[in-house]
Amino acid sequence: MSEAYFPVESGALGPEENFLSLDDILMSHEKLPVRTEIPMPRLGSFFLERSSGADTDNTVPQGSKLELPLWLAKGLFDNKRRILSVELPKIYQEGWRTVFSADANVVDLHKMGPHFYAFGSQLLHFDSPENADISQSLLQTFIGRFRRVMDSSQNAYNEDTSALVARLDEMERGLFQTGQKGLNDFQCWEKGQASQITASNLVQNYKKRKFTDMED
Repeated sequence: MSEAYFPVESGALGPEENFLSLDDILMSHEKLPVRTEIPMPRLGSFFLERSSGADTDNTVPQGSKLELPLWLAKGLFDNKRRILSVELPKIYQEGWRTVFSADANVVDLHKMGPHFYAFGSQLLHFDSPENADISQSLLQTFIGRFRRVMDSSQNAYNEDTSALVARLDEMERGLFQTGQKGLNDFQCWEKGQASQITASNLVQNYKKRKFTDMED
């Protein structure tokens, strides 16, 4: 049976998102707090929260605080022209990094940001002086939570797992599902319910060609 959608691997942990990935599309629409460093003519009507403070020509004043989707903030960010500056979301600031270093497992990552790792990785694009601390915090948080995620996935067979995944970020949920699939496949194999091994199409086609050559 064919699937309506074949999942495309996310590229958000690298330098650029993969815009064929639904996860990356959703992640790139998350809002990022920014501050305008220059006036932005004729853009006041696009930012409803700033419309009351906009000039008569709909200019967004310099120093305005806005929340832009990540994709737009990345497009406007330029170190040379200084169009806008980016403020770190609270979850990536020093206070929360301290919480993660103490015990990352107590944090509800999905509530704080469903794409915590991917969004945090994209923040490194903005050349913040805290980039090294952010990247280290992301890595250590993942390491600290990885074992519990995989242990949970390997110890929940034929159970309701909604409570187990509720606090996980989207990438962790993917890892959990992978662990669950491995567990289910192993249980099927152990019970003798695994699919029979069949010859690949390549081998079958080779045999057909060889048989045809013998007839000739």
